[in-house]
Amino acid sequence: MTPHLCIFEDAGCSRLLPLVFFRPTCNLRCGISSLKEKILRAYPGATLTLHCRDYLAAYMRERNPGVQVNQISTSHCLFMNGRVMAGPSLAERIPPAADRDTVYVKEDQLVAAFVSGQNLERLKTKLQGLLSLADFQGIPRQEVDVPLIVYPWHLVQRNGEELRRDFEALVGARGPDRIRGRVHDGVHLLKPDDIFIDEGTTVKPGTVIDAEDGPIYIGKNVRIFAQATLIGPVCVGDRSWIKVGAEIYENTSIGPVCKVGGEVEESIIHGYSNKQHGGFLGHAYLGTWVNLGADTNNSDLKNTYGSVKVMVNGESVDSGSQFVGLTMGDHSKSAINSMFNTGTVVGLACNIFGFGFPPKYVPSFSWGAAGETFTTFNIDRAIEVARRVMARRKIQLTPTEDLLFRKVFELTSVERRQHGMPF
Repeated sequence: MTPHLCIFEDAGCSRLLPLVFFRPTCNLRCGISSLKEKILRAYPGATLTLHCRDYLAAYMRERNPGVQVNQISTSHCLFMNGRVMAGPSLAERIPPAADRDTVYVKEDQLVAAFVSGQNLERLKTKLQGLLSLADFQGIPRQEVDVPLIVYPWHLVQRNGEELRRDFEALVGARGPDRIRGRVHDGVHLLKPDDIFIDEGTTVKPGTVIDAEDGPIYIGKNVRIFAQATLIGPVCVGDRSWIKVGAEIYENTSIGPVCKVGGEVEESIIHGYSNKQHGGFLGHAYLGTWVNLGADTNNSDLKNTYGSVKVMVNGESVDSGSQFVGLTMGDHSKSAINSMFNTGTVVGLACNIFGFGFPPKYVPSFSWGAAGETFTTFNIDRAIEVARRVMARRKIQLTPTEDLLFRKVFELTSVERRQHGMPF
C-alpha cells in the first residue's frame, strides 16, 4: 500500500506569524531543508496532500502543480502536523500505515494521525479549516515523543542541529566528490570532508571556509567573494552571493538567491532576501524578499543578560532564552543605520527608517520612522513595490499573489487599528 501523506496546519500556526502569512508552516526553513522536505524525506515514495489555511490554497496550488491542496482522494491517509521537526526515526515512531486508526499526540498537542475508511471520509469535509484534536475525536490516542515547533525562535535554536542532520542526509552518501565548484588558489578549506561546494559555484582568494566545528553546505552557482569567512555549521543556498569580507558564523542558513555581507550568526534568511552591507544580524529569522539597509543592526542579548520577551498575538511571551534577535516578515525593508532591539518582531510588507529603535512589535503594512507614529503602507503601493523588487530578479508577481497581499492586508487591519495607526 503506497502511503498517502497529508501535511496539515493547526491553530499553532498563529504563533509563527508573521513568518507564515504567505506560507504554510511546513514551508518554514530550519537547517538546509524546510520542515516539509524533512517530513517527505522520512516517508520516501509517499503521495502528498498539502493542507493550509483556506486563503493560502490558491497560492499553494499555483506553487505546487500536481500536488493536491486541501483535498484527499485516497481511502487512507497519514496526517502529519506541519510543525513537526522530522528526524531520521520519525517513520519508526509514526509508521506510514497502522493496523488501526490512531492519533499521535504529545502532551495534548496533535502530532499526527493514521486515518482510513469512514473516519477519513468525515475528515475530508473539514479540510477547508485548521485541524485540531477535536476533529479526530473517537480515534484511539498514542503518546509519541516528536518535537513540534511552537515559536519562531525555536527554529533558530534548532538550526545548528538541523544543519548537521540535513548535511548528513543530503551529502553523506555522495562519497568523496564534494568540491564541485571552482575554488581559487588562496582559499583555505578547514576539514574539507565536511564541506560541500556544488557545481557552478566560485570561491575567491582569501576566503576561509572552516568546517572544524560543523559542516558547510554551499549550493549551486553561489558567488563567494574575496576575504569572506564562513564558520560551520552553515548553509548557503543556490545562486546566493556572500560579499567581500563577510563574516558568516555558526548555525546560519542563507538563501537561495540572497546577497549577504557584514556579520551574521545563528540566523535563518529565506530566499530572495538581502543584507548586502555591514551591520550585525544575530539569532534572527528573515522571510523572503526582505532587504536590510546598510549598517542595519539587531541586538540579540539584553544588557541585563535576562530572558528575552517577545510579542506573540498581542501578548508578551517569555522566550526562556538569553538570545533572541529580529523576526521580520516577507517583503519588509529597513533603511540605512536601522536598529532593532532584542526580540523585535516586524510584520509583512513594512518599511522602517529613521533614528532610534522602532517598537518591539511592528504590525504588518507599517510605514514610518523609529520613534515616530507609524502609518499604514497603502496596499496598492505595497504591491507595486513588491512587483518592482521581484522584477529585478526576473520574477513576475502573479494575480494570485496580488490577491494574497490584499487578503493579508485585510487580516491584519485589526492589529494596525489596535496600535493606533491610521487606516
